[in-house]
Amino acid sequence: MTEYPSLLARTQRFRLGRPQRVTLTPDGRRVLFLRSRGAEDPVRCLWQLDLETGAERLLADPLTLGAGETAPSAQERARRERARDQGSGVVAYNFDQTVRLIACTIGEELHLVGMRTGTVTQLAARGPLTDATISPDGAHVAYVHDGELRLIGTDGDDDRPLATPEGPDVTYGLAEHVAAESMERHRGHWWSPEGDRLAVARVDNSPVRVWYLSDPTEPSAPPTAQRYPAAGTDNAIVDLWIFSVDGRKTRVDFGWGEYEYLVDVVWDAHGLMAVLQNRAQTVLRTVAISPETGEARILAETHDPAWTQIVPGVPVRTGSGALVATGDIDETRHLTVDGTPVTPPGLQVYEVHGVDGETVLFAATDEPTERHLWTWSAADGLIRVTSARGCHSGIRTAGTTAILGATLDGHAVTVGARTVKDFSAASPVVPEVNFLKAGELELRTAVLLPAGWRGETLPVLMDPYGGAAMQRVIADRDYYYASQWFADQGFAVIVADGRGTPGRGPRWERTIHGDRSTFLLEDQVAALHAAAAQFPLDLSRVAIRGWSAGGYLAAMAVLRRPETFHCAVAGAPVTDMWLYDTHWQERFLGDPRHDPAPYENSSLLRDAPNLSRPLMLIHGLRDDNVYPAHTLRLSAALLAARKPHTVLPLPGGSHMPPGVDLLTPELIFIREALGIA
Repeated sequence: MTEYPSLLARTQRFRLGRPQRVTLTPDGRRVLFLRSRGAEDPVRCLWQLDLETGAERLLADPLTLGAGETAPSAQERARRERARDQGSGVVAYNFDQTVRLIACTIGEELHLVGMRTGTVTQLAARGPLTDATISPDGAHVAYVHDGELRLIGTDGDDDRPLATPEGPDVTYGLAEHVAAESMERHRGHWWSPEGDRLAVARVDNSPVRVWYLSDPTEPSAPPTAQRYPAAGTDNAIVDLWIFSVDGRKTRVDFGWGEYEYLVDVVWDAHGLMAVLQNRAQTVLRTVAISPETGEARILAETHDPAWTQIVPGVPVRTGSGALVATGDIDETRHLTVDGTPVTPPGLQVYEVHGVDGETVLFAATDEPTERHLWTWSAADGLIRVTSARGCHSGIRTAGTTAILGATLDGHAVTVGARTVKDFSAASPVVPEVNFLKAGELELRTAVLLPAGWRGETLPVLMDPYGGAAMQRVIADRDYYYASQWFADQGFAVIVADGRGTPGRGPRWERTIHGDRSTFLLEDQVAALHAAAAQFPLDLSRVAIRGWSAGGYLAAMAVLRRPETFHCAVAGAPVTDMWLYDTHWQERFLGDPRHDPAPYENSSLLRDAPNLSRPLMLIHGLRDDNVYPAHTLRLSAALLAARKPHTVLPLPGGSHMPPGVDLLTPELIFIREALGIA
């Protein structure tokens, strides 16, 4: 199976050809989605599925439109990085309230799909552009070009600026770095339901330090400058303005001196809302805003001495105007409606997918390895929608629910009896996952063994993520392709989610407050020994690999627990805690200007003299999330301590795993380090 790693890269882990960015039309009768034409085709087209007839219709094909893939602008590269988007073709789409017109961004150009005529027209918008959004009334499209928010009529006329930056460090209509990277807010402008006004984020990046990235393989190319707000340094100044389509504007006054972060904006039939957070992230405030005066009043506010958690999809309001949010009570994250919890203890709300009249659709879990869809309404109470073991998300409109199901058997988008066609490739490596509850903490752990394993003792490869951004141990096949391939090379592969990972409630998540390292490492060791109690494992040959937070964990394992871990592959590791962004890092470790100790204790540079095991560091040289400086500083510290190690630089590589085979060099390194022939 030597070709498998290349196949995994070419198919983007078997995601190409799969339906993506699925939406329902407001009448619930049609499904719109993006999908490429094949299993190794990255060019996404826009499609429609008629739920009554079952017929699919191709709405926009970039190739027939002559929109070939070109080198993306710096703005587009940043968007792709923040969204972890490796595809091309149709980048995004949205439609007016009658679904008469669909605005598509293709190759940083604006196209309009006429649903009644079936025509696709390129509008003469100024390019390259990003974040094109059509007004609900279908009259205008708002988009951003070079930091300027512009409007163009859907008839192709009247392309004009709406909000022009006052200087080179100011943007209108875009999310700043920490919003897109750490808050999951990728938007910077929001239409009113009537289509006559927009709420617009104004971002002044001038207080933020400038960092640079360059590609050593292109010595004639100038470095790329980026405003990067590292922990303990100044953030961008973010304001919210209300613009009418005729250019009149009103600045929003949040009336809160501690305001630092604009978390989200919602403009629905009941009015305009914004979610705000202070720098310490101990207060999360939802305010209602008057579009006429810009004045704000408090709708809801939560406090926590560690941090207040941002939950995707909230706040949102029901048809009658009830405010849907979440509330952390003891060990449970509840769904709340007008401040009252409506879900039981032990059911952890993960995301709210929307409201349909008075019905709330949300994802929640009472078992961390699964995530199910639920609905709640005052009339019907709490109803579980999905039953198959897996990780499910969805959309609900006009009583119709689209279920995006991910299980250990595969993926499917279903709407009632209809299933959206999937052109993705079938993996020749089929993960066989054994789930464990490891140790006293019942750490959710997955163990993968070689296909056809007959009971022989196996060397071990730990394959964690371990960070607060995501779980690895869930019933979704996508998470285990590489793990199973390594298992088939003769390893017992162990994946464990320790304290601080999502899915087990607010108290579990906040265990790591002030200390990112101790529990992370303890829990991996506990999972290893629990697995060894059930399977014949060779604990004298234990490797660990990981990427990003997992890379940090892998490097830390051989530096601080060499008696347990005998070699490590650390991809894009965060080694110096001061070099990661404010919102993410300060959430867990606080502001280093007030207390640097948590940063010193969690960083790895001081551990360099302790290296006694083989260590491979891998890093993309254009990574603008975890900068290459992390790997280079650790490497320099290791060299200063006379500690040999291996560095694999990836020219042109970003934080996303590149479309090349990295698994084979990792395997060769691990085998040599463990003395496996």
